[in-house]
Amino acid sequence: MSSEDEARALDVADELPTLRERFHVPPYSDGEAAYFAGNSLGLQPKALRARLEQELTDWAQLGVEGHLEAARPWVSYHEQLRDPAARLVGALPSEVVVMNSLTVNLHLMMVSFYRPSADRFKILIEDSAFPSDSYAVRSQVALHGYDPDDAVVRVKPRSGETALSTDDVVRYLEQHGNEIALILLGTVNYYSGEFLDMEPITAAGHAAGALVGWDLAHAAGNVPTRLHDWDVDWAAWCSYKYLNSGPGAVAGAFVHERHLADRSLPKLAGWWSTDPATRFDMGPVVSPVDTADSWQLSNPPILAIAPVLVSLEMFDEVGMDALREKSVRLTGYLEALLDEAADGRPFDVITPRDPQRRGAQLSVRVRGMDAGKVSGALRRDHGVYADARQPDVIRLAPAPMYCTYHDCWRAARALAEVLDRG
Repeated sequence: MSSEDEARALDVADELPTLRERFHVPPYSDGEAAYFAGNSLGLQPKALRARLEQELTDWAQLGVEGHLEAARPWVSYHEQLRDPAARLVGALPSEVVVMNSLTVNLHLMMVSFYRPSADRFKILIEDSAFPSDSYAVRSQVALHGYDPDDAVVRVKPRSGETALSTDDVVRYLEQHGNEIALILLGTVNYYSGEFLDMEPITAAGHAAGALVGWDLAHAAGNVPTRLHDWDVDWAAWCSYKYLNSGPGAVAGAFVHERHLADRSLPKLAGWWSTDPATRFDMGPVVSPVDTADSWQLSNPPILAIAPVLVSLEMFDEVGMDALREKSVRLTGYLEALLDEAADGRPFDVITPRDPQRRGAQLSVRVRGMDAGKVSGALRRDHGVYADARQPDVIRLAPAPMYCTYHDCWRAARALAEVLDRG
């Protein structure tokens, strides 16, 4: 296997130095763990504690007046996240809002954009969609009186393959798109790590007469997207994975500008859906605004949204394009190490080999072994944090904010040793 010295040399030479020292990395032995579980929960930025202390101090000293007098006034706090969130996902500032959790946002978007008719009532998702997406779309079609087993269409990879083909999705829409009311696909698949080609799928969905939404749970902070330019109708994402904003962090949503002033769209409403200029007039009827804020229901939870702002500031500082370039380098290096280690050992990488068809993740099938036991041994015996998906898949996510080439070397060596022990 490639040497440890080579891995360390690559870390020194890389054009984007790691930001690892700005995160709390779990300890292991007399050093730090190699953390490859950022696709489940990102690491905590060290800057976060001081930011939360500021909000707690403002609350303690100002009480209710913190809404207007805090260092970052609470009444307009969410507006600070608008521009960096838009830059993160490739949107206009008016098209994004940071609010709620991912599945809540999926439901709010489907209230507006799933509008079934007698002839067009189906929702298209990928067969390997994250369970929450499956549950959400099934409950939405049932709410409208349809049988979920009939109204939810699950597109699958070709026989013997683990990733969807863009051509197959487009072909399905050309042939059956007249039945599809809404498309909801995961931009990066949580299981395989595949990065779907959003632009042609979105165009094919529109050509078929469907509305197109995307779940960016594993894409936001992982791969660059151009939601506005690619003409996506809506999208939603979480902030606790690659965005490092903490467990259950406040999520985000995008609505294309062409829909923002459409008063015919059904929406659920709350106090924060109305025009902020007249919010405190306390009127009984919403005064809508022509931004994504009109999908917002409640005032933002300051102690929960502050970590998202810290994260977005870090992504603004580095830039998604630079992070993506380093992600491709790191993931490619890990792939090469795993290829070396696979000789004579019972595992294979099921993530697409093309760097443009994957994010910062390699899913490894450990044939004939229990993924949970392998993952436990990696962490316990080697300080390598990985994520297990039963029965036999280990997910390794070399997040470029804090993962290093040396981490990749440790992970490949550790997996080889764990498998050799059986």
